[in-house]
Amino acid sequence: MTYLLAVDSSITGPDSVSRPLVAEFADAWCAAGSDRSVLSRDLAANPVPHLTTAGLHYAEAMRRPHESVDPAAAELQRQLIDEVAGAAAVVIGAPMYNWSIPSTLKAWLDHLHVLGATTSSDEEPGSLAGIPVIVVSPRGLAYDNSDPEQAGDYTVPAIEKILAESMGMAVTSVAVDFTLADRLPPLAEHSATAAASKAEALERLRELARTL
Repeated sequence: MTYLLAVDSSITGPDSVSRPLVAEFADAWCAAGSDRSVLSRDLAANPVPHLTTAGLHYAEAMRRPHESVDPAAAELQRQLIDEVAGAAAVVIGAPMYNWSIPSTLKAWLDHLHVLGATTSSDEEPGSLAGIPVIVVSPRGLAYDNSDPEQAGDYTVPAIEKILAESMGMAVTSVAVDFTLADRLPPLAEHSATAAASKAEALERLRELARTL
């Protein structure tokens, strides 16, 4: 079986925007082939611990003598990396929390980013290079990082920096704007824009699922 790794990090339960979109992507991906399945990792329900030593940032051969690594921590890191390495594609629900990514998602990314093992260079691609990654990123407002006065999305750029630029994975990001329009009265005027953004994101995700 070929599997999609579906990663959720939202803590908002039934109010989550990212979880239904990740599920829709997974359903469309499975529908595109009879041999496909989904492996789910819920970082809110089962958070990955933060790294406990700098040694886990590096491949074993690059660690300094004082950077001792607990065998259980090393085994967890290996399992998380193997989970990604075995996937045909990865979809990540990455809501914006306080202009950044959820800390649970950051901990997961920290386990994956290993200098000398999963990082890539022109001479030597990392072990996860080329794997397609779809990032679903809802945010309460709308941002344009190309305009300094409107910049404020530190979610997608951080993920792209780690997974695409450093690790060589094939990252596509799909944002959903004004997700707080139905909750905060000052944003109510953006309700139509929010609905349109969500609909566009859903269609884009279905298209990506069919073509991966």
